[in-house]
Amino acid sequence: MKFTEITEEEYEKFWQNHPLKTFLSAKEIGKLREKSNWKVFYVGVKKENKLIAGCMLLSHKRHFKKNEFYSPRGFLLDFKDKELLTFFTRKLKKWIKEKKGYILRIDPYIRLRERDIDGNIVEDGENNTDVVETLKSLGYKKVPEKEMEQVGWMFSLNIENKTEEQILKEMKPNTRNIIRKTEKYGITIKELNYDELPRFQKIMEETGKRKEFQVRKLEYFQMMYKLFHEKNEVKYFITELNLKEYIKHLEEEKTEKQEKMNNLNNAKYNDGQKKNLEQEINSLEKRIQEAKEIQQETGKEIITLSASMFMLIQPEIIYLSSGNDEKYMKFNSQYLIQWELIKYGLKNGFKKHNFYGIPAKINTHPKDYGIYEFKRGFNGYVEELIGEFELPISWHYNLMKIIHKIKNKNS
Repeated sequence: MKFTEITEEEYEKFWQNHPLKTFLSAKEIGKLREKSNWKVFYVGVKKENKLIAGCMLLSHKRHFKKNEFYSPRGFLLDFKDKELLTFFTRKLKKWIKEKKGYILRIDPYIRLRERDIDGNIVEDGENNTDVVETLKSLGYKKVPEKEMEQVGWMFSLNIENKTEEQILKEMKPNTRNIIRKTEKYGITIKELNYDELPRFQKIMEETGKRKEFQVRKLEYFQMMYKLFHEKNEVKYFITELNLKEYIKHLEEEKTEKQEKMNNLNNAKYNDGQKKNLEQEINSLEKRIQEAKEIQQETGKEIITLSASMFMLIQPEIIYLSSGNDEKYMKFNSQYLIQWELIKYGLKNGFKKHNFYGIPAKINTHPKDYGIYEFKRGFNGYVEELIGEFELPISWHYNLMKIIHKIKNKNS
């Protein structure tokens, strides 16, 4: 085996065919980081002149002119092959030290243990705890979950070899009913082009303020568009509602139910049905009134409900970012956008629809449990990744840790 620097083209070809590939390990992410003064390197291991391991390394200067190295979702290799992992780590450590590096961070795209829809460990399912032990034996240190840079827990739906009817049938009834209502009442989905990205950013900013999370700047979303859109690997959407058409649908439904109730005779056995119809009519009247108030308040015929960003790189579609206008949450447009992208995945040969981040240890009902509940309604399973690891390269590692601890204490 031979450790070597490789070209971007070599890495790209290897990444394209590797089972652990994801958008974060794509060369485009390296180009994105270069805009923030990171340097990009590609290294690998060749056996008989064939690449059997590789990774993209990002380097950034920290204190004392020492460099932090990070391999997003790295490495691309068989982590069960202890000989290869040991060889790669040993050579990589030496190579990074020569480049004045003090640390290497990795967060491999590998599940720790197979889990079910409720987050419970599947007996006799996939288990990669041995990979964690191997990494630790090689000197890697586990990073606490709260300090991890990338998502550690996800919720996914297997769509390989499935039909639309099958997926709909397997959803929770409430989720299925909401999707049908959003289709019925005319919520539409618009894919945004580059010049329209400020509309996406505006909704994200409003959501970030409301939910108290940091939102990336417009430049990030624009750069992601430039890097991935040409290959159809990123899509930005907004959902919209035509209030005039929506009110029309509601009034037609109200008339239909009113006629149905009028046609029922006064027999005692119709009392229950009449009561249900009366409640439905009252609900429709309330929604019509609310829609008219929105019309009057905004002066608009078409309102924007939500925004979503998806990464589409085989074998999975990833629901990466989203935001909602709080006033219009009741229209449930995010259900429709998920369903449309699931259907897109089915038509285009994707194997997985990844709803992405959920809170850790979901079966303990943590804060933000509602995020998981929304995603769970589509059916699927919880994914727990093995996490982030740090490999100390030089004695500066411990010094940097002390500096960071002091800074965090004083911040």
